[in-house]
Amino acid sequence: MKRQISKWLSVLLPIGLGFYLIYYTYTGFTPEQIDEIKGYFKDADYSFILLAGFISVLSNASRAWRWKYPLAGMGYKVSFANCFMAVNAGYLLNLTVPKSGEISRAVILKKYEDVPFDKGFGTIVAERIVDMIILLLFIFVAFFLQFDIVKAFILDQIPLNKLLLYGGIGIGFCTVGLWVYAYSKSKFILALKEKVSGLKEGLFSLWKMEHKWEYLAHTVFIWFSFILTFYVTLFVFEPTKSLSVGATISAFVVGSMAIAFTNSGFGSYPFLIAKILLFYAIPETVGNAFGWIVWTSQMLVVLALGLGSFLLLPILNRTK
Repeated sequence: MKRQISKWLSVLLPIGLGFYLIYYTYTGFTPEQIDEIKGYFKDADYSFILLAGFISVLSNASRAWRWKYPLAGMGYKVSFANCFMAVNAGYLLNLTVPKSGEISRAVILKKYEDVPFDKGFGTIVAERIVDMIILLLFIFVAFFLQFDIVKAFILDQIPLNKLLLYGGIGIGFCTVGLWVYAYSKSKFILALKEKVSGLKEGLFSLWKMEHKWEYLAHTVFIWFSFILTFYVTLFVFEPTKSLSVGATISAFVVGSMAIAFTNSGFGSYPFLIAKILLFYAIPETVGNAFGWIVWTSQMLVVLALGLGSFLLLPILNRTK
C-alpha cells in the first residue's frame, strides 16, 4: 500500500507542480500579453523545430549504439534495433513515473536479448553517472561564463542550511544501511547481495569494455547534439537569435535541470526558461512561448519514437 502511494505521489506531485506553474504564469499576464504569446506561436519558424527533432533522433541512435559497448564487454551481443527501441521506450515511460524509463530499458533487453536485468540495469546506471558528470561540467562552464547571472538565478534560491541538514541525515541513513548490508546474515540481505553482484558487473562494465574511446566519442556526440538541438531552436524567434554563447549555455543548463528533476519538465521548463532569459533582456512573453515550443516539440519526438518502438518491438522480435 505504501509503495503504491509513493508511486502515485512521484507521478502526481511533479504534474501538480507543473499545473501550478502554468496557472501562476498565465494569471500574471495581461490579456495583451496573452495575445502577444499567441502571436509568437503563429509567427514562429517551425523549420528549425523539424531540424531539432531530427538531431534528437540522431542523439537517441547514438545513445543506443553507445549502450552496445558495455554490454559487449560482458559478453552480450545485442542488436542495435532493440537497443534503439528500448531507449525510445524508456524516454516515453519517463514522462509517467520519474526514472521508470531506466528500469524499462533493462526489462526490454531482458525480454528480447536475454540480458540479465541486474547487469543491464547496471550499465544504465553507469551511463547516467557519466551523463551527470557531463551535466555538472556544463554547469561549471555556465558559472564560469555567466557567474553573476547564474549565481543570482540559482544559488540565491537554494536554502543551504536545509540542504546541509538533509544531507547530514541522508549520510547517516546511508552509513547505517551500508553497515547492515556488510555484516547482516539474513536471507534477504544475502539475496540482495547476489542481485547487487550483477548490478556491480554492469556498473563497472565501462572499465572492462574494449571500446572505451568509441564510448567517449558517442558521449561527446550525444551532449553536443543536446546543446545543438537547443541552439537550433533559438532561431525559431527573432529575439532569441542573437543570444550569446554564455547565455545559450546558461539557458541550456537551466532547461536540462528542469527536465532532469521533474516529469520531463512539464510546466517547469517553460517557466524556468522564461525566467533565465529575462536576465538577457528577452521579454517574459517571448521566453515563455520559446520554452513551450521547445518543450512541446521534444515531447512530440519522445511520443512518436516511444509509441513506435513499443509497437515494433514485438513485431521485429517474433522470430526470436
